[in-house]
Amino acid sequence: MFSLCAYCQFYLELMQVPLVESKLRVFSFKMQFYSQVSDLRNSLNVVNSAAEEIRNSVKLKRIMQTILSLGNALNQGTARGSAIGFRLDSLLKLTDTRARNNKMTLMHYLCKVLADKLPEVLDFSKDLANTEPAAKVQLKFLAEEMQAISKGLEKVVQELALAENDCHISENFCKILKEFLHFAEAEVRSLASLYSGVGRNVDALILYFGEDPARCPFEQVISTLMNFQRMFSKAHEENCKQNELETKKALEGDKSKTGASHKGADHLLQAPIRSSDGH
Repeated sequence: MFSLCAYCQFYLELMQVPLVESKLRVFSFKMQFYSQVSDLRNSLNVVNSAAEEIRNSVKLKRIMQTILSLGNALNQGTARGSAIGFRLDSLLKLTDTRARNNKMTLMHYLCKVLADKLPEVLDFSKDLANTEPAAKVQLKFLAEEMQAISKGLEKVVQELALAENDCHISENFCKILKEFLHFAEAEVRSLASLYSGVGRNVDALILYFGEDPARCPFEQVISTLMNFQRMFSKAHEENCKQNELETKKALEGDKSKTGASHKGADHLLQAPIRSSDGH
């Protein structure tokens, strides 16, 4: 007599289960639900924190005000000399404007002014701890993930309704789905609320910079600020190195002058003293 292997017997039995594919999809969703929700919640919290940090950073605001003042000073006497704001992407153009000697950019000058007048804002990046993690998040993928979780939960609800009307389905199966739904529906409601809040915060962040949420996506804002932070940090470091070099040269110059004056004094001391009559 021909006998099937254990795997074949298992699949043969599985094929006897009504609507087996939909049931397997439901259990697959159930198994992945907790990690899926946790990952999405973490990503949403990162975006939320980044948006709030940027808007609440007093140091960043002072820097933006200084940039606006510098821009108006440079454009004094022109139609652009009394601007009340500037486009966000202008931050990345600060390295394009150079002095006549071609050595110092407007970014270098900005850092110099801030170091002299507002040194407390130079470490503004510390206020924006979540900017870098947020740069790795794509809102489009978060939306897709939120939709997938919501649709997956709908499938579970549908499967439970079918199971309750099918006398061949065990009570234990229905009990498991009911218990899962009781927890999962509350989680998804909480997640949906967080998702909506993040959307509002993101729009508020974009509007904070005077941009249009429909034209300037969150990813562009974060990317621009990330690049600005890097450029700012680099320019400030270069300024510090230049200052150290100039200080070193000045000290060496002072030493040379001091050495020359000492030699002159030694020469005078070593020269014979003659009396007025020549002896």
